[in-house]
Amino acid sequence: MSRPVRVRFAPSPTGPLHIGGVRTALYNYLFAKKNNGTMILRLEDTDQTRFVEGAEKYIKESLSWLGMEIHEGPDQGGPHSPYRQSERKPMYRQYAEQLIEAGLAYYAFDTSEELDEMRKRLEASKMQPAYDSVSRMSMKNSLTLSADEVKSRLDNGDDYVIRIKLPRKEEVRFHDIVRGWVVVSTGQMDDKVLLKADGMPTYHLANVVDDYLMGISHVIRGEEWLPSAPLHVMLYKFLGWEDAMPEFAHLPLLLKPEGNGKLSKRDGDRLGFPVFPMDWIDPKTGDKSSGYRESGYFPEAVANMLAMLGWHPSDNRELFTIDELIDAFSLERVSKSGAKFDVQKAYWFNQQYLQKKSPSEVYKMIESIVEENGFDACQEYIESVVVLMREKVQFAKDIVLQGQYFFKDPTEYDQTVIQKKWKENTNQILGDIAKKFETLSEAASPEEYENSFKEACEYHGEKPGSLLQPLRVVVSGQGVGAPIWDMIALIGRDYIINRIQTAIGKISFSIG
Repeated sequence: MSRPVRVRFAPSPTGPLHIGGVRTALYNYLFAKKNNGTMILRLEDTDQTRFVEGAEKYIKESLSWLGMEIHEGPDQGGPHSPYRQSERKPMYRQYAEQLIEAGLAYYAFDTSEELDEMRKRLEASKMQPAYDSVSRMSMKNSLTLSADEVKSRLDNGDDYVIRIKLPRKEEVRFHDIVRGWVVVSTGQMDDKVLLKADGMPTYHLANVVDDYLMGISHVIRGEEWLPSAPLHVMLYKFLGWEDAMPEFAHLPLLLKPEGNGKLSKRDGDRLGFPVFPMDWIDPKTGDKSSGYRESGYFPEAVANMLAMLGWHPSDNRELFTIDELIDAFSLERVSKSGAKFDVQKAYWFNQQYLQKKSPSEVYKMIESIVEENGFDACQEYIESVVVLMREKVQFAKDIVLQGQYFFKDPTEYDQTVIQKKWKENTNQILGDIAKKFETLSEAASPEEYENSFKEACEYHGEKPGSLLQPLRVVVSGQGVGAPIWDMIALIGRDYIINRIQTAIGKISFSIG
């Protein structure tokens, strides 16, 4: 690469950061780190009508939670400060006026009513309702009005916007790292507004100016911006910056689990998974949207999952540390087609990272949950529970919530197992198993419990497999769970015997 790699993540603080935006930030970060480059956070807040209080803080906290290091930004500063576009407002006008002086942009004085009328007129004529090289000649702008009238309107303070003046028919070509060559005719484009009536630049002008002034080498963004890219290429050309134009990479969409359309908050609500990195409370309505952090996901798991949604490594590997992702990542291996979100895969990733954590790390995560539920257990015991439960759950909190039988006697029993597995003599055999357990020491091993169980089954002429699930139910209340002999040995002889005897009374009564 001939110039230093400088990338930017440029979100708008208009609400919570969608998980698709997080993936865009992640790909920028991985690319920058891979190439010893610079990662910039730039807040594109030129649309002040959509600004949402708290959104900027949310964006920064989300990136920090996921471990993305920002080298230049609103908090870090840098050689191209400020990094909020609203604070850069004075610098944009000069570039818009430079284009006017070069005959490559023009003042447009049309009212909203006149614009609506123009669109209706074009639609009625079966034409594209666009302000372009044809329709602009019937509108009120500095191309159709006399120089004196334009000056008079400007002097009088009439409202106006500045629009780019695109040629009627010119081929715009650029290479996209993900999609290859893109070719568009200016005849299919319209004269977008560059500077709004309030003096704020539109996304198009501010984006190009800032990318140029900040020395951005690669623009890595979502495919929803692909239709805007030809306009940006024209702006680089018109401003004389073609040689400094960044390389483009437009990323595929994150799709609904069914694959038909872009992943939305509604999909998350419908299917019960987060689409935001952290919880978000709407400052206007008070509505709360769940996030990955508060739902119990590990940041490393979320980053790993997102990396695989649209990018594939050279082998079939799926689990990567962040350093391994940096080493393996390349834009050339990003797919053109959209990536379907799979919530089961999200669970799987989190479970894999849970299993990688040491028992002491997990203990720190669930200690407060143990206390909140009023369970009395020491750290050593809880860490032993972690070892037995972590392969059975996706989230650390579920070690306690799904493994409550490690901390208290069950009060309910799996009725499905009772209906399927209980026979006339089941309770009698379970009682004899409890008597066998009484002969063991308090520190009996899992193997000793298993052998005693098999002896009781053999005495009654029953296969051990027919009594294994009933024993689990009377001990834990559940039909599935942690490895049964390890579980029994950890809970302890006296507790187990008491649970079997209590359950026999209750289940005997319930089935008559």
